[in-house]
Amino acid sequence: MLTYLSTFPTWVAVTSVALGATCACAAILWALLRTGIAWRLATDIPNDRSLHVAPTPRVGGWGIVPVAVAATLLLAPSLWYAALGTAFLAAISQIDDRRGLPARVRFTAHLIAVIGLVALFPADAPWWTLVILAFLMIWLVNLYNFMDGADGLAGGMALFGFAGYAAGALLSDHPSLELASSATAVSGAALGFLLFNFHPARIFLGDAGSISLGFLAGALGYWGWRGGVWPVWFPILVFAPFIADASITLARRLLRGEKFWQAHREHYYQRMVRSGIGHARTALASYVLMVAGIMLAVYALGRSVIFQSCVLAVWIAVLCAAGALVDLRWRRFQSTLSDN
Repeated sequence: MLTYLSTFPTWVAVTSVALGATCACAAILWALLRTGIAWRLATDIPNDRSLHVAPTPRVGGWGIVPVAVAATLLLAPSLWYAALGTAFLAAISQIDDRRGLPARVRFTAHLIAVIGLVALFPADAPWWTLVILAFLMIWLVNLYNFMDGADGLAGGMALFGFAGYAAGALLSDHPSLELASSATAVSGAALGFLLFNFHPARIFLGDAGSISLGFLAGALGYWGWRGGVWPVWFPILVFAPFIADASITLARRLLRGEKFWQAHREHYYQRMVRSGIGHARTALASYVLMVAGIMLAVYALGRSVIFQSCVLAVWIAVLCAAGALVDLRWRRFQSTLSDN
C-alpha cells in the first residue's frame, strides 16, 4: 500500500500553490499582451513548416519560468539547483528566441545545466547509470522543444505531467512534500499559460519556456529517483506520449540521413493536425492519453516489480497502437491529396 502523506491539509496546501501559480502566470502573460511588450520580446513568424498562419508572441516562458523558479526556491529550497538551472536555460533560450543562437551554443548550455545537476547531486548508482540518465535528461530538454508546435499541446503536457509528478511525490511510499510543491507550482503555471495557448493560441511557449520545462521535467524526475520517491521508470511513463513521439520521429529522420535539429512537420502530432484533426482535438487526444498513462504510473507505485513491468509493457503497446493509427490516417490523407 502507498504511504499517504497526502492528508487533507496537505492537499489544501498543494491546491493553494497550484491556484497561486496559475493566477501569477496568467497575470504576467495578460500584462505582457495588454501592454504590447509581448510582441517586442519575441515573435514567431510563420514559415512553410509552421502549423499556424499568423505572427504570434513567443513569451510563454516569461510567465511560467519566474513563477516556477520563485515557488521552487521558496517552497522547495533543496531543489535550488533545479530552479537556478531553469533560470539559466531560460535566459539563454530567450536570446535564441529574440536573435537566434548557433546550435552548439544552445547544446553547450543544456550540457552545463544537466551535468551540473548530476555532478553536484550524484545518486548512489554506478557512474555509467548517471551518464545514461544525463543523456536522457539532455534529450528531454530538446524533445520538449521539438514537441512545442501545436496549440495547447506542450502547455497541456506540462499541466498534466507535473501534476503527475506531484501526485507521485505525495502518494509514494517515500513521499516528498518539497518535490510535490515544486511540481505543483510548475503545473499551475502551465495552466495559467494554457489559458492563452489553447486553440486558437494568442501566445506560444517559445524556447525560453519549452527548454525550461524540458529541463524541469528531467531535473525533478531525477531528483525523485535519487531520493527514492519513485523508480526510474516513473518519469518516463508520465511523459511517455511526448517521449515516444519525439524519439520515434528522431529515429526515422536519422535513418533517412536527415538533420534532426532542423525544423520539420513529421511528428505524430503535426500529422494529426495536418490531416484534419486540428489543433484542439489533437491536444485533447494527447491529454487523454497522457492522463491515462499518469494514472497507471501512480497506481503502479509501491507494487511488485512484475506488476510494474506489465504496466510498462501494456503502455508501450498502447502507444505503438496509437502511433500506428496516426500513420494509417496520414497515409490515407496523402493518398487523397495525390488523387486530387
